[in-house]
Amino acid sequence: MIPSLGQLVQSFFTDHLPVQKGLRLGSIRSYRDTMRLFLRFAAAQAHRPIARLSLQDLTFDRVLSFLKHLEQERGNHPRTRNQRRAALNTFFAYLALRAPEMLAACQQIAAIPVKRAPPAPTHYLEAEEVSALLRHLPGQGRHALRDRTLLLFLYNTGARVQEVADLRIEHLELNAPAKVHLHGKGDKWRICPLWNETVKHLGLLLAQRGASAARTEPVFCARPKVALTRFGIYKLVRRHGAAWDTPGPEPRRVTPHLFRHTAAALLLESGVEVNVIRGWLGHVSLDTTNRYAELTLRAKAEALRACEPACVTSVAARNSAVWRDDQTLLAWLTSL
Repeated sequence: MIPSLGQLVQSFFTDHLPVQKGLRLGSIRSYRDTMRLFLRFAAAQAHRPIARLSLQDLTFDRVLSFLKHLEQERGNHPRTRNQRRAALNTFFAYLALRAPEMLAACQQIAAIPVKRAPPAPTHYLEAEEVSALLRHLPGQGRHALRDRTLLLFLYNTGARVQEVADLRIEHLELNAPAKVHLHGKGDKWRICPLWNETVKHLGLLLAQRGASAARTEPVFCARPKVALTRFGIYKLVRRHGAAWDTPGPEPRRVTPHLFRHTAAALLLESGVEVNVIRGWLGHVSLDTTNRYAELTLRAKAEALRACEPACVTSVAARNSAVWRDDQTLLAWLTSL
């Protein structure tokens, strides 16, 4: 018996993505958003409710029309269009296995080319701007300590926002040598050393919970025992960092991910080798892993001392930032 479209979509999200591919919830939600948009578009084009769509409604021409709709009617950037296309490719590749009669359409959809788009502008904060931002954070208030610790942690580690949202007390080791275990993309763990100032603030933040706090509790909370979400972290950073936005044709907005770019930029400026930074940020592909030896915590700690901000401790004069003119490095930095 040929499964229905509804059955295939359900098994795609409940089995194929989390079990067969091992994707985490954040990635699955990205696929969900793409499928929601596509099924709504297909239903409107077929003039029937989503619940009555069949496999025959998911045609090559309809996928092409959907991708055009994203850019022309929804105003999406080509990079967003390419991301949606990649998600649909994964879904249709799954359909080809479960419903062989869809193979011809799936092959056509897989051949849809990626649309070329200019790379995103590379934005980051200068070391002086990071120091000024940290100095201007509120010193008093209910969440003053949490907010300062969060921003310092983002800059210290270059962590992705989801990694911060998922951070638990058990992932911290605050005794020397202090470090944090971060759970990143691809279900990979990595270790980053922590500055003394970061350790101090984390210790004060956890001390507010008392000795009864469970090690499985989140480090950064919106309310007791409830973790800040990705959106909550974004709003927090925007509230404190908006004063450091810059206008222009390619405006810079201070967001959690900008701190990740900033950590990479200042490490590069300090003369740290690129592959040390890739290990630091957990941005190492399988190919890179095959080419380079695994970076040790000691190498990361040496990189850490090279870029510690002036607001934390004194820093030796940085090397001349020759990397700023290296387009290859800038393109890589943009991809983080």
